[in-house]
Amino acid sequence: MRQIARSRTGLLAGIAGASAVLLGAFGAHALRGVLDPAHRELWHTAVEYHVWHALALALAVGFGGGRARRCAIAAFACGIVLFSGSLYALALGAPRWTGIVTPFGGLAFVVGWIALGLALRCADD
Repeated sequence: MRQIARSRTGLLAGIAGASAVLLGAFGAHALRGVLDPAHRELWHTAVEYHVWHALALALAVGFGGGRARRCAIAAFACGIVLFSGSLYALALGAPRWTGIVTPFGGLAFVVGWIALGLALRCADD
C-alpha cells in the first residue's frame, strides 16, 4: 500500500515538473507578442515558482517520511496550484480579484518547506 502511495505522489511530482516546462515554453513562444511586459513578468514568476516547487515536491516524495512528508507533498501541490495558478490566470487577463488567492499559495509553499525540513530531520532519526 505504501508503494502505491509513493508511486502516485511520484507521478504528481513528474506532472508538476512537466507542466512547468510546458507552461514555460508556452509563455516563451505562444504568448510572445500577446502579453504586455507586466503580464509577461507575471507569467515568468509563475513558471519560476512552479519549477522550483515541482523540484521540492519531488524531493518530498523521494525522501523523508511520516506525516510531515505527506504534509509537505500536499502543501507544495496546493502552493503550485494556488500561487502559480493565480499568476498564470492574472497574466492571461483574469480579474484582479483573482490575486487574492496568490498569498495563500505562498503560505502553502512556506508550510511545505517547513514540513519538508521536519520530514528530512525525522528521516535521520
